[in-house]
Amino acid sequence: MLRVCLLSTVLLGLLGGCQPDSRGSALGTLERDRVQLTATANEIVRALPVAEGSQVEVGTVLARLDDSRQQAVLARARAEEASARAALARMTNGERPEDIAAARASLDKAQANLREAERSFQRTEQLVRQKLQSPSELDKARAARDGALAERDGARQQLDKLTRGVRTEDIDEATAKLASASADVALAERELADLTIIATRAGRLDSLPYNLGERVPVGGVLAILQANGAPYARVYVPETALAGYRVGDTIAVSVDGVSDPFNGRLRWISKESAFTPYYALNEQDRARLVYLAEIDLPDASELPSGLPLQAEPAHE
Repeated sequence: MLRVCLLSTVLLGLLGGCQPDSRGSALGTLERDRVQLTATANEIVRALPVAEGSQVEVGTVLARLDDSRQQAVLARARAEEASARAALARMTNGERPEDIAAARASLDKAQANLREAERSFQRTEQLVRQKLQSPSELDKARAARDGALAERDGARQQLDKLTRGVRTEDIDEATAKLASASADVALAERELADLTIIATRAGRLDSLPYNLGERVPVGGVLAILQANGAPYARVYVPETALAGYRVGDTIAVSVDGVSDPFNGRLRWISKESAFTPYYALNEQDRARLVYLAEIDLPDASELPSGLPLQAEPAHE
């Protein structure tokens, strides 16, 4: 029995010595930047021209939402802009020559009526002085003369208004209204363009969460891209090895299925644990904490995303 126990102890020691020391290792996967393209309006999906898994370039149309409502909004905004532009043009171009000629003719007529009313008043005044007419006739003639004088002054002011043009303040107001209408048109055009979802980066179309005919809520993810370019390793660093990882350090990354490891650069490591906060744990439990980190891998651009990997400081 003693011999068997000794043999078991030796075998366990040999097996333990053959296992690699993974105290500084961090496990994770190979990842790429994921670009989520969201909906800006609560509309129905009308077209999905690209299939999932396809390679796309910047500007490729990935989805189209129903734009009939926004087309109407844009048409109304453009009509208001046209109205504001016409109002400003009317003020800056001045009145039509026909209107000015009509106002001048009205002034000439008013002046003629005033001269006739003035002569009638003088005759009536003479006859009243000779007691050939009653004083009431003089009052009527005076009222007619004063009315003709007021009509002459009104016609003159109307002609002056047409020939002098509008006030500067009115032109400024019309200019501001046109600028506001133009801004509304630009905003409506942008909102219309946002109903067509295009690829903002080159890469692979990873997912189209919605189907044709479905209504997408505002902020709903319409398409997910995996961007082209160098991938990075997203790993979880054990708490016991955290002191050996510093931003900027060279990290050896071993990817499943690839014989030679890659040398990457640690670009970011979280200051907080990925799970339970350290202050709620004792010393033994803290050893189970992990910290999320990201490692640039410029030499692994040909590898697909999602591969399992293991990382550890290159100096170990």
